[in-house]
Amino acid sequence: MLKINRHILGNGLRLVHSQDNSTQMVALNILYNVGARDEHPEHTGFAHLFEHLMFGGSVNIPDYDAPLQLAGGENNAWTNNDITNYYLTVPRQNVEIGFWLESDRMLSLDFNERSLEVQRGVVMEEFKQRCLNQPYGDVGHLLRPLAYKVHPYQWPTIGKELSHIANATLEEVKEFFFRYYAPNNAVLAVTGNISFEETVMLTEKWFGAIPRRDVPVRQLPQEPLQTEGRRMTVERNVPLDSLFMAYHMCDRLHPDYYAFDILSDILSNGRSSRLNQHLVQDKQIFSSIDAYIAGSVDAGLFHIAGKPAAGVSLEEAENAVRRELEMLQREAVVEQELEKVKNKFESTQIFGNINYLNVATNLAWFELNGQAEDMEKEVEHYRSVTSDQLQSVAQKAFVEDNSVVLHYRAEN
Repeated sequence: MLKINRHILGNGLRLVHSQDNSTQMVALNILYNVGARDEHPEHTGFAHLFEHLMFGGSVNIPDYDAPLQLAGGENNAWTNNDITNYYLTVPRQNVEIGFWLESDRMLSLDFNERSLEVQRGVVMEEFKQRCLNQPYGDVGHLLRPLAYKVHPYQWPTIGKELSHIANATLEEVKEFFFRYYAPNNAVLAVTGNISFEETVMLTEKWFGAIPRRDVPVRQLPQEPLQTEGRRMTVERNVPLDSLFMAYHMCDRLHPDYYAFDILSDILSNGRSSRLNQHLVQDKQIFSSIDAYIAGSVDAGLFHIAGKPAAGVSLEEAENAVRRELEMLQREAVVEQELEKVKNKFESTQIFGNINYLNVATNLAWFELNGQAEDMEKEVEHYRSVTSDQLQSVAQKAFVEDNSVVLHYRAEN
């Protein structure tokens, strides 16, 4: 069991900490409770743009990377529809540099047209590379609005349209920062070779004076229940036909979340998984196929994506997938198959939490969505899923009225 410590600053910043003396490093993970779902439908891609702008210089530090690299540290960041996450690692003797760097860019960025222009260009190029110039790159832009009609999960993190980033103004960027990048909208997780007492002292010293801000209460539109199957067919200049299917599933905090995750692994995790065994190896209907869940905070999607083998139509491939899903509805998963998947989850959790940086990331995520201690209960949640629960979830979710299907055809 990890010893998890907690401290809340007067400005609302939540600090969680766990000491690990087996390393000479310290990790700081700061998670901001803002993602693509918080964007205006006509101004998308801002959360991702900010991930880049946060490295463009702050009030007192013109170059974020230089002092960290001199201190022997490394850093990175990522954004999704729910959160924006920044992390750094630094040798324990230079740990205060990490607190200084992160606090200064939480206080305020160095907003200027030059920095905006540089980072906007980087993000636009990323949009082009990932979504416009890459085979199957527009799948997210096609599948998401097919599945979501009102919820902001209907656009990808990178943004709905290139023009939304191209037209972003400095005033809009400033407004977004001061609306969401606030101590009372963040969780700081600190792990590695540092005591709780020193962590609290450094956090209070560097973050304590940052004023709390008026963060808007999140009021997202509730996605209505889907009552009929939705389909789309497109033709693109790609090497192979591809099938993309999705089914609506529960939110991250629902007990059935773990059942959906286990179902995705039963279907496609490893060579002995059902889709690989039945549809790739035995029947050779697919050359490759995968099943996975989005893992989103709000009600998400259960995805199945695959490339049919040569000579197999998308219709045949889709029917083969549906037969596998019907088998999950008709027949209970045998205990041996279920236990194998649960064992994989347990080993993944145990080995994942050996690394001090992984622990920092997980502490911040679980603290945001409940409490940091919940990360220690994940294995228990997976272990508690029964074969009957899997069958019940499959019967409710894997139905035509709840499905979204994209046939992605290669141009002749």
